[in-house]
Amino acid sequence: MHEIKPGQSVELLKELHILTRDGKMNQDSRRKLKQVYHLTQFIEPLLEEIRQDHPDIQLVDHGAGKSYLGFILYDLFFKNLESGPHIYGIETRDELVQRSRDLALRLGFADMSFLTLSVAESTHSSLLPAHVDIVTALHACDTATDDAIQFGLRKEARFIVLVPCCQAEVASILRKNKGKRLKGEVLTEIWRHPLHTREFGSHVTNVLRCLQLEAHGYQVSVTELVGWEHSMKNELIIATYKDLPRRRPTERLQELLHLLGLEEMGARFC
Repeated sequence: MHEIKPGQSVELLKELHILTRDGKMNQDSRRKLKQVYHLTQFIEPLLEEIRQDHPDIQLVDHGAGKSYLGFILYDLFFKNLESGPHIYGIETRDELVQRSRDLALRLGFADMSFLTLSVAESTHSSLLPAHVDIVTALHACDTATDDAIQFGLRKEARFIVLVPCCQAEVASILRKNKGKRLKGEVLTEIWRHPLHTREFGSHVTNVLRCLQLEAHGYQVSVTELVGWEHSMKNELIIATYKDLPRRRPTERLQELLHLLGLEEMGARFC
């Protein structure tokens, strides 16, 4: 089947219900596989770069859900590595964690672990290594994306890959402060209407996240995930640690927080 990558286990795709038991694929499954493959096109070069340094790659996938990404990455890339590479799937729903554990056991994917933790809890959990190479957080809702960034910073991740999801905290503060900010600044017309408040808040949140990463020495690229047309949340942020100068992005971050009346968010984006 031409949609399936060479070396991809058909049995895995059946277990993930991307393929039916007789090897067929419906339109919904085809879209799901296309999405995951599109993500792997961004992630596999990062894994290869790490592999050039050391083969024991440590990847942590936050908000793993059914772990489509983790299983497919393991099948295409990790299973052929030696010297202890590992994928950790972090998920709050215990039934999904147990299902993933059972599947990894059936498939013999020994270097996968699944933990019932929130992203924030995982940052301090002894079940995870002190250092990881790559952190992924795909559609981690509300503040979970921010927690994943904090996790990546604490674990000194070389790469942080994010597909941000809904986050209403910035929008709520913009809305709360709207009355006093509208008194003198035309800029606040950008978020005067409730729909614009929500959309602008979402955009500003991701801008602040990018500045936060740059303020910690990361080089940041932002692109669109082609093939995710059914979702409005199709922004892909890839941060690569380069030990870049931190002063300018730190200043810009603080300036933006002040300009928009978001000073109380300073601790989140520090």
